[in-house]
Amino acid sequence: MNATLSPPADAFTRILMVRGRPVETDSEGYLRNLADWSEDFVRALAAQEELTLTDAHWEVVRFLRAYYAEHGVQAQVRGMIKHFTEVWGPERGSNHHLHDLFPRGGPQKQGNRLAGLLRTKGEH
Repeated sequence: MNATLSPPADAFTRILMVRGRPVETDSEGYLRNLADWSEDFVRALAAQEELTLTDAHWEVVRFLRAYYAEHGVQAQVRGMIKHFTEVWGPERGSNHHLHDLFPRGGPQKQGNRLAGLLRTKGEH
């Protein structure tokens, strides 16, 4: 798997190589085309962001994608904490633990990037 960045097509577009195929992202790694998402994209972006994926990361990514598919919007952190506290217990489902899992912007930023979702409303 090749997770290198190619030169940007413009100042706001980056190319992430995913199994030899170029995938366009914005300057922060959010997909330009949501249909380009794949588990290989998650692996490539995680490698670029120096994030070692665990089962817990995959569980959050799948939750975020399912939530978006059901509701048409990204999950708020409060909803993630509620869900993962029920699933994992209060310590592992806590805001602190979720931010430890996703150190580059927490589950709402880094998690959404990996899940192939757009920036959340109000995010710069």
